[in-house]
Amino acid sequence: MRLPDLKEAQDIRGRSFRGLPPTYIPMRNGIFYFFAASYAEEVRAAVVAGGHNKDDLRIFRDVSPAFFSALQEAFQSGSKILEAEGTTIVRPLERMTKVQVVRKAAEIGVPLRLTWSCHRDGLHHCWKCAGCLGRTAAFKRAGVDDPLLPHSMRKIT
Repeated sequence: MRLPDLKEAQDIRGRSFRGLPPTYIPMRNGIFYFFAASYAEEVRAAVVAGGHNKDDLRIFRDVSPAFFSALQEAFQSGSKILEAEGTTIVRPLERMTKVQVVRKAAEIGVPLRLTWSCHRDGLHHCWKCAGCLGRTAAFKRAGVDDPLLPHSMRKIT
């Protein structure tokens, strides 16, 4: 689903988003979770899953336990179907750092070549934005080769 009208804080003129990264998108997670709730309602899903990790919580309020508690309540109070299904939001990575997530993913065989971290639109990662830099650092600290990192950027040891 394309959402071209969502803007990053750095692209919103006349507004201040002090203390947030320039790539912050106002209420981004709320928007995504309500899309997920709409789909969950269509298919009568019992679970909506999110991949937020512990590091995200240091930056974004919309990954906090309080946010998800309120969101869970909104799902159930706003939908007879989600209430009847007992649809819950799960975040299995919430207590893990990005480094721990990368290690676990490699350990269980997640196809890391299919993952996306870039904050920019395009067919390939830019390797310059906060998402790409965080990815590179997490893979390096985890001791896992990133299958998406261009060979020219890989350190030969």
